[in-house]
This record gives sequence, structure tokens and C-alpha cells, in this order.
Amino acid sequence: MYPAKISGVGSCVPEGKLSSRQLAEMLDVEEEWIVSRTGIEERRVAAEDEATSDFAYAAALRALQDASLLPEEIDLILAATETPDHILPPLSCQLQHRLGCRPIPALDLHNTCVGFLSALQIAEQYIKTGAHKHVLVIGADTLTRLTDYTDKSTAILFGDGAGAVVLSRAEERQGIVATVLHSDGRHFQSLYVPGGGSRRPASAEHKNKMVMDGQKIFKLAVKSMSSALIESLTTTGLSKEEIDWVIPHQANLRIMEAVARQAAIPMEKVINTVSRYGNSCSATIPIALDTAVKDGRIKRGDRLAMLSFGAGLIWGAAIVEF
Repeated sequence: MYPAKISGVGSCVPEGKLSSRQLAEMLDVEEEWIVSRTGIEERRVAAEDEATSDFAYAAALRALQDASLLPEEIDLILAATETPDHILPPLSCQLQHRLGCRPIPALDLHNTCVGFLSALQIAEQYIKTGAHKHVLVIGADTLTRLTDYTDKSTAILFGDGAGAVVLSRAEERQGIVATVLHSDGRHFQSLYVPGGGSRRPASAEHKNKMVMDGQKIFKLAVKSMSSALIESLTTTGLSKEEIDWVIPHQANLRIMEAVARQAAIPMEKVINTVSRYGNSCSATIPIALDTAVKDGRIKRGDRLAMLSFGAGLIWGAAIVEF
């Protein structure tokens, strides 16, 4: 069995911005109403001629450069997304070609906001068994294309972007210490897109835009991420004091604060990028990771707890020695 470590990180967000002040004018609400409920001051928005693969490609290149690897050295691509450029083929196949990789396996994961952690867990298994040496893991979404800007409960939350890591075989230490994932499909209608699938093709009656039970999602998010953190710490035998940084899914600042309170984690240890980027689904954790690495907060050897929840309901955590 081979240990797996994060050897490179990268991210990319669109240039376009939508501030909470601009959004408040669109929705006819006060800016403070948005910021106080979400902690989001602005979110990134893709231009009309941009799509998910554009940000995923740039993030992947930066992760490869950070890992000092060439595209042809990658053995597998895992792309977590809810918003591929097309319903088919997979986003990962586009990236394999665009990056100039060998004809390697390329898979998409449709696992909402927990997609990145799900891909990380799968990548680790391939590394552990010796099947692959370097796996490119990407979380990328253009959620503004699924956002109904007449719905105040969802319009204030979402943005676009991509983050990526390279997971590599390690010689000296275990980088990925533990991962836990769970699902409970009873809650799938608490946050979903009614139209656009095989059940209800997109139409005037069934729009392909998100709808959400905000209060229910808030409670489920806090409960699930807190329990995932406790479970992952119990699995590893670590205490919360031994965690240097917590990187939660950047859904909403109030959710992040509630999880920190419930887990007795000081907010000073919580990486927060939601104020600048909003909720970009599977991209939030790798974007936050890359941001904190680049600004010097996260250093090699730091122990990280990554937490996420998403529509499904899906939730999970990963303990990582960076």
C-alpha cells in the first residue's frame, strides 16, 4: 500500500464580479440583508463566452505547475462538477485533450458540493493500490447558470470557479490521513433542480434552476459537517487541537460559524473565502485551499480538516497532512 499526498494546488475564478450591492438592487433588498445572511460581499460570474472547462483547465495547469509535473505524467483525471459544458461527453475528457495528457482514464463525478472530497477519496484509493502515481483532482462549477435571479433565497449565494490538486504517491509520509463520506436521499428535494433531467426535461413549466428549502438545508448542513468532523477525528485518533486549519465548504458564513461553534473550533482556524467568491459548489474547498497556501497561511506539514455537505443529501470530511 502506498501513501498519497497533495503535491500541487491551483485555482481559477472568472474576472466578472457581482457584488452584494449590485445584487441588492436587482432583488430590491438591502445590501446588509444579503451580507448578514451569507457573509458574501461579492461572487465571481462567468462571462457569456466562458464555461466550466475554461476555469477547470486553468486551475489544473496551475496545480500541475505547483507539483512540477507535466500533463503527460498524469495517470487519471477526476473532475467533480454539476455544470459541465455539455450534458455529454464528460468534462474530464475535454480536459484530458486540452491539457495534452496521454489517453488516460478520465471520469466525472456528479456529487454536488461534496464532489471534490469524493474525488479525493477515489484518487487516494488508486494511489494506495499502486494503480496510479499521479491523479489530477478538479472541482469546477458555473453555478450562476443554474441560479434563478428572481429567487432571493438562492440568488444571493452562488458563484463560479474551479480548484484543483494533484494527488501523488508519497514515499515519506501519509498525506491523506482519513476520508469519510455519507448520503441520505430522503432530503434530495431540499435542494435540487426540478427540470433539465430525464424525469422533467427543461421547459417553461420545469425550469433548470435551483430551488432550496433554506432553513432545512442550514440545519442539515451544520449537523452533517459537525458529525463528519467528529467522525474523522475519531477515526484518526486525533483531537481537534491537533488540527491546524479547518476548510469547510464555503456555502454560507453563518453555516461555517455554526459548525465551528458546535465543534468548539475557533474561527481563527477556519479558512474563509466565501466573502469574495460565494458558493461555487465542488470548487469551494480547493479554491480555499489554494488561496490559503498562496497567501502563506497553510504550510507544508500543517494538518487540515476539510468538511463538506451538499444536495442529495451528501456529506463528508477529510483529514489531510499537507
